[in-house]
Amino acid sequence: MIPPRGMIFIGAGDFEKQGLHLMELLKKHAGLRPDSRVLDVGCGIGRLAVALTTYLDRQGSYEGFDIVKKGIDWCEKKISSKYPNFHFLHIDLKNDLYNLKTENQARHFKFPYENNSFDCIVLTSVFTHMMPEDILNYLEQISSVLKTDGKCLATFFLLNKEVKEKMAAKQTFFDFKHAYEGYSLIDKRVKEANIALEEELLYTFLEEKGLKADAIHYGAWSANADALDFQDVVILSKK
Repeated sequence: MIPPRGMIFIGAGDFEKQGLHLMELLKKHAGLRPDSRVLDVGCGIGRLAVALTTYLDRQGSYEGFDIVKKGIDWCEKKISSKYPNFHFLHIDLKNDLYNLKTENQARHFKFPYENNSFDCIVLTSVFTHMMPEDILNYLEQISSVLKTDGKCLATFFLLNKEVKEKMAAKQTFFDFKHAYEGYSLIDKRVKEANIALEEELLYTFLEEKGLKADAIHYGAWSANADALDFQDVVILSKK
């Protein structure tokens, strides 16, 4: 249930431990239960899904999609074949870092699920690779498919006055030095490699799409000693 190292494209670290860590975050902060219906946006090669196979019961279910086909193929072969309540979809969308073989834009994509159908939605290191227009659309899709009492856990690189002061003092792990309206980049040549969003713009987007931030836990990337994760963890719900 662990992919070969050469197939793992979702970043460094222990695959199994990171999956379990994310599952614990969902249990503590996003209301994850054994009978939850879970949507994993940008599911990669099944890091969370593998952990959830030991937690979700027969009343629970898991849906995941990703733009990298080899990850979905592996998940279908290794996970769906053994756990019929786990389903995976390959969605062909353009991304500067992961997929340049299509012109399909994330800002026009509609999640292929029924409205008000998920208890728990998770996006880890997804919004950190998306332009603001794409983020806005995904927030609209989340608002549509999330249940009224559901929770969404999403990670970001968020910019505010304090974080910018830390960046200027060279205290942060990343330096988003290329500033644009509402967001900043590390490398302007590969825009979607790493994107930091202005926190105020996120609040504007949430208001527009009928969502609210129940909590923001700032990440270790910006030198927070009590961080839950490397990236900023935001807990969302419907207004």
